[in-house]
Amino acid sequence: MKETIQSEDWNLVIKGHSSLFDLKFSDVWRYRDLLWMFVKRDFVSFYKQTVLGPLWFFIQPLFTTIVFTFVFGNLAKMSTDGLPQQLFYLTGITAWNYFSDCLTKTSTVFRDNASIFGKVYFPRLIMPLSIVVSNLVRFVVQLLLLIIMMVYFGFQGANFHITYAILFFPFLVALMALLGLGLGLIITAMTTKYRDLTFLVAFGVQLLMYGTTVIYPLSAAPAKYKSIIELNPMTGIIEAFRYAFLGKGEFSVWSISYSVLVTIIVLFIGVIIFNKTEKNFVDTI
Repeated sequence: MKETIQSEDWNLVIKGHSSLFDLKFSDVWRYRDLLWMFVKRDFVSFYKQTVLGPLWFFIQPLFTTIVFTFVFGNLAKMSTDGLPQQLFYLTGITAWNYFSDCLTKTSTVFRDNASIFGKVYFPRLIMPLSIVVSNLVRFVVQLLLLIIMMVYFGFQGANFHITYAILFFPFLVALMALLGLGLGLIITAMTTKYRDLTFLVAFGVQLLMYGTTVIYPLSAAPAKYKSIIELNPMTGIIEAFRYAFLGKGEFSVWSISYSVLVTIIVLFIGVIIFNKTEKNFVDTI
C-alpha cells in the first residue's frame, strides 16, 4: 500500500509556504471554470432582488451625466472642448466607473470572502480577477449607452468624430482594469491589519475623480495644476479614451507610456503583496 501511494503522480500540491514570487498562474488557469462561476455569481446575486435589475447599468451613468451637465456644464460653465456636454461627461463617466468599480470591489476581497478562503483551497487571485471580468459586463452595457448617445448627437450635427485611436480601445480597457486591480490588491492586503482603510476607499476614489479629467478637459486645467493632474495615470487613459471616441483630448505617446509604466509597477506590487498576505490573512482578519 505504501509503495502504491508513493508511485502516484499528483497534479496538484498544496504547500503551506512558498516563495514570494511564486504567483501560481498555472493554478489560476487550471481553475478558470471557477472564475467564470464567480463572475456569474456576482452578476446574478447583485441584481437578483432588484426591481429594475440590469437597467441600473444604464440608469446610474445616465443620471450622473444629467447632474454633471447641470452642475458643471450649466452652473459652473466648465469647458467641454466644444463637445456636447452630455457626450463629454458620459465618456469620462464610462471609463472612470469601470476603473473605480475594479478598485473598490477588489479592495474588500479578503474581508468579503474570509469565510470562503478559510474553508477551501483555490488560487486566491481568482476572486479579484472575477471582479474585473464581471465589471467588464457592466462597462460594455454602459459603452452601449455611449454609442447610442453618439448616434443621437451625430444626427443632430454635433462636432465630434471617431479617430484612429479607437484601435487602442482594447488596450485602454486593459489598462483601466489592471490599474484598478493593482490598487485594489494593495488596499485589500492592507485592510487585513488596518480596517480604517475600508472606510477611506470610497471617499478617496471620489476625490481622485476630481483629480482626473472626468468633468473637465486637460486643456482647460490651469497651467500650474496641469502637471499635477497628469501625474494621475487615469488622466492619460481618459484623455485617450475621449480622443478615440470624440476626437478631442490630449492624446500622446508620453501620457500613455506613463500610464502603462505606473500600471505595471502598481500591478506587480499589488500581486506580490496579495500573494504574501493571502498565506496568513485568516489569522488576522
